[in-house]
Amino acid sequence: MAKPNRIEIENVLQPGKTYHVDSGKFAAMREAMLAVLPSTAPGLTPAEIKAQVLGRLPEALFPGGERAGWWIKAVQLDLEAKSVIARAPDAPVRLYRS
Repeated sequence: MAKPNRIEIENVLQPGKTYHVDSGKFAAMREAMLAVLPSTAPGLTPAEIKAQVLGRLPEALFPGGERAGWWIKAVQLDLEAKSVIARAPDAPVRLYRS
């Protein structure tokens, strides 16, 4: 069971395995990512996502964008596992809303 202020997330690369993460940071990053991701392929690369979400993140949770890259990946893998976002089929990795 998750601790207070923590939620359980999934990882598309490890079906059935879950992780417990800070709910506030996850929610803030999820909201920011869904706001910038296009609804059609090819989508955005992780670097493009990071550049666009940094200004949308609460400074109190992500001071100076600290650890934003880790949270982008965590949210990406969870949203892919839940089929909320998808990867374009060709390299490099590009993400878009499903």
